[in-house]
Amino acid sequence: MKSFLVFIAKILLLLLLVAVALDFVYTTVFAASENRNKVEKVINSKPQNYDVIILGTSRANNHFVPELFEQQGLKTFNYGMSGSHLFEASLLLKLMVERGWDIKQILLETDLNLSNEKRDPGTSAWMMPFLHRSETIREHYYKEPDFNQLYYIPFYRYIEFDNRIGFRALWKTATQQPTVFLKNQGYYPLPNTSKGNMKNNIKALRPLRNRYYEEIKDICRKNNIQLIAVTTPMCENTEGMEYFSKVKQLYPEIREYEQAVQGDEYFSSCGHLNDRGARKFTEIIINDLLKKK
Repeated sequence: MKSFLVFIAKILLLLLLVAVALDFVYTTVFAASENRNKVEKVINSKPQNYDVIILGTSRANNHFVPELFEQQGLKTFNYGMSGSHLFEASLLLKLMVERGWDIKQILLETDLNLSNEKRDPGTSAWMMPFLHRSETIREHYYKEPDFNQLYYIPFYRYIEFDNRIGFRALWKTATQQPTVFLKNQGYYPLPNTSKGNMKNNIKALRPLRNRYYEEIKDICRKNNIQLIAVTTPMCENTEGMEYFSKVKQLYPEIREYEQAVQGDEYFSSCGHLNDRGARKFTEIIINDLLKKK
């Protein structure tokens, strides 16, 4: 019996050593990269200067065209991330400030994402290689229910988020294969020809006094950054548009643009503008809020 227990102990020790070694290799590769996603681009950056930084979900990523801002002399990058929530937007802004970025204005999409304070698994995966290297990331995730597993168990976070930071992603990162995330200054255009579902129902959504939106406001206030919070367009067949009235009641400072672009020809799906619609919407935003006089 004793020899069996010793054998089991040796196996467990070997597994632990393998997990530690794999954790080190994966972290070393992912943490050194800066050309595959927006998170690592920020974390591995030197101090930057921007007139406009765009933050939000896919409804920022697909809706704001930096090229049009720059035509007005405004240095701009779209850091909107598909699938993300305000949880990630707040953390990304913290990392920018921590790295000494000089930002004049934050253009923040604040609409459907106000209805939750959850993290997005896909975007969180990109944060995981830096969990032990960044106190800011560690503190942001500290109250998450699985923090102890993610932080203390070697290699656990790479298993948990294998679809984004597994072996395939490791290989592509190590061989420096590019992605689409950083093209077009972060803007991801949706095609003008394809059409998704042109109906939507958001009746079940309720905007919250959102902790992470409050964090973003506080960061901007402390760092002398002008925060411009806006809603973004929905198609005409959306049920439950009274949601946006509730947003305005909760946060009167948020600018209302949910109906700024009308017509299905400008939409790729009910909640996302196509490239033509995004350019039309961006022009509206620039003329209303940002155009230099």
